[in-house]
Amino acid sequence: MYLLFSLALCAYFIALLPAVGYHALRHGKSVGRLRDRCGRISPDINPDRQGSIWIHAVSVGEVLAVRSLVHRFKEIYPGHRLVVSTTTVTGQHVAEQLAESVDATFYAPLDFNPFVTRTLDRVKPDLLVLVDTELWPNLLRVCRRRGVKTVLINGRLSDSSYRGYRLIRPFMRRVLATLDHVCVQTEVWGQRFVELGLPSERITVTGSLKFDSVDVSATVADLHVGDRALPYFGFATNRPVVMAASTRNGEEKLILTAFERLRESFGDAILILAPRHPERFEEVMQLVVKNGFAVARRTELTVDEDPSVDVIVLNTIGELTRLFQIATVVFVGGSLVSAGGHNILEPAVFGKPVVFGPHMQNFAEIAALFIARDAAWQVSSASELGVAFKTLIGDPNRCAALGTRARALVDENRGAGNRSLMVIADLLPPNSTQRNIDVRELRAVPSSN
Repeated sequence: MYLLFSLALCAYFIALLPAVGYHALRHGKSVGRLRDRCGRISPDINPDRQGSIWIHAVSVGEVLAVRSLVHRFKEIYPGHRLVVSTTTVTGQHVAEQLAESVDATFYAPLDFNPFVTRTLDRVKPDLLVLVDTELWPNLLRVCRRRGVKTVLINGRLSDSSYRGYRLIRPFMRRVLATLDHVCVQTEVWGQRFVELGLPSERITVTGSLKFDSVDVSATVADLHVGDRALPYFGFATNRPVVMAASTRNGEEKLILTAFERLRESFGDAILILAPRHPERFEEVMQLVVKNGFAVARRTELTVDEDPSVDVIVLNTIGELTRLFQIATVVFVGGSLVSAGGHNILEPAVFGKPVVFGPHMQNFAEIAALFIARDAAWQVSSASELGVAFKTLIGDPNRCAALGTRARALVDENRGAGNRSLMVIADLLPPNSTQRNIDVRELRAVPSSN
């Protein structure tokens, strides 16, 4: 079965090469360090060949999910080198931002025995931590043979993945047998792992790491101090502010339609549009002008001066999260078009009422939880979005209640990181003479949500 898997994987990559080459040349997209992917990683990854902890996070979402854990690993395992690998180039860029907390980053090898073996020879892990749904059969099998402990954290099995794995259940049973433990986000996903052949005693429901990835200590008072962006938005205290965050192509037109409906009742309302991709800033500016709105770029604002416009395009990077606090209502983009949605937790932390569209596949479970707890408002069209804006801004009590429930939901669901660390500490007991933290503190956190 492993031979068939390797042959199928080889055929897949050969078929993929023309498309990868085309995008690399046509769009200037990097395919990452090819040497890393062939297992020839730099000796600097682990120059002294000391024991290490290897965290593998595929892309941006997985890196962000595990970000809150990396410094804890360094506290609990100070004698181990901590390295992070990714599959995508964008994930690697985010991982590199963890430089103060991790010792090295690299691209994960393709799942062929020679590549995997070379990587393990260099990394020398005592523990391999996989994030979300990363099940690489050859990597896990070689780790098992070498005595490397393996754990999957923030585990999930989407409907499509589960259906696919069921078709090869005998093989998946063998793959799962090489895992020491799986920390799943929900009971439902835990049961799916059981049905695929993983013994139930190797499963712990820990909740979602995404709730731990947001800074719940953030308050309006704290963020006003020393924040360079906020003085440019002083006018926001006197006007209803609609924030449209991480919008995607085809979505801004719908948002502008909804905003126009809002302005029928609240003529002083202002819309802050934050396109997801920087290369679309000017395109969105032109769209706003075409639709008859007075517009300004964020970089054109003056401190403590009302720009007297209808729309502001946030044409900066790194300010969006900080600006959620000035919003009256937040619409989370990528959800009115089929882009899978974006993170609703960041505005929720500020106690803001969150609105999103029908396409929330990337955050399906979290979105469903928010809806079930009446902590967010889901719409299906620009018309419904306009109703949501108008209703919330016209009813301050309802607006505040929705935001309060959103923040409370975030607070209630934190702790997945601690629960995951508790499982990991059982697999790889910290050296009591080296560790800087008493792992018994982790056991004060319940083992499930």
